[in-house]
Amino acid sequence: MKDLLSIGEMAQLHDTSVKTLRYYDEIGLLKPCQIDETTGYRYYSTSQFERLHTIDYLKFLGFPLKQISAHLESPNPISFLKLLREQQQATKEKIAELQTIHNRFGRRIEEIETALQVKEMNKPHLRYLPERRTICLKQKISSWPDMEVSLRKLEKLARIKASIFIGKVGLTVARENLLHSRFNDYNSILMFLEEPLDNEQLVKILPAGDYVCIYHRGNLANTGEYYPMLLEYIQEKNMEVCDDSIERVIIDSFVSRAKDCHLTEIQIPVRRLI
Repeated sequence: MKDLLSIGEMAQLHDTSVKTLRYYDEIGLLKPCQIDETTGYRYYSTSQFERLHTIDYLKFLGFPLKQISAHLESPNPISFLKLLREQQQATKEKIAELQTIHNRFGRRIEEIETALQVKEMNKPHLRYLPERRTICLKQKISSWPDMEVSLRKLEKLARIKASIFIGKVGLTVARENLLHSRFNDYNSILMFLEEPLDNEQLVKILPAGDYVCIYHRGNLANTGEYYPMLLEYIQEKNMEVCDDSIERVIIDSFVSRAKDCHLTEIQIPVRRLI
């Protein structure tokens, strides 16, 4: 027994757990070389070190135990290269996915930091906004439940997870409704896209151009009171509304419980009158 290690010694020497070694035994991945018939104790030999090292190495590379077992049962360089190439491709795809998530974090952090620095509230101002890609669902929305149902429909239509669009969802008020002071009659819900969509036919482009905008501390429930001052500003600047307005909550209760930190922006596309 001098050349044998108990399961505890094997686990300690290889920086793993007894539970893991017992599981490897159960699935036939690494069985002890000897079991004491009286005590049931498991023992391992130094000749099994290489097999355990290989298991640890392949696990580190991301291989599932089923694939590791299959390779160890009939190892050959051709199948091993195939496994490595497959896992390399899977890793490449995972890196791309994580980079996308990293970029989303960066954009959302930048946006919230910018929002926290907004000083001028309840004051119309003119901004030039670049072209933006969205997906849009034309549907009348008159309540919060309507919005949630519409959001789920849009998510299903585009086959995307709406949860990734926190802070990227907006509602629109039709130009005709704006001109007739129906400020709370929403005619569509949209999501602002940050990455390519599988079905690009669903994409609606918001053209680059001038927008009369206003920030206010609150949510979509009280945006209607800000439209008269926006429309008055547009008239004073010799401009006209050229498309539907966009409302988007930038900071809401999911970001802060303090209502005085909530931030909503209204954007109305405009053009100058000749």
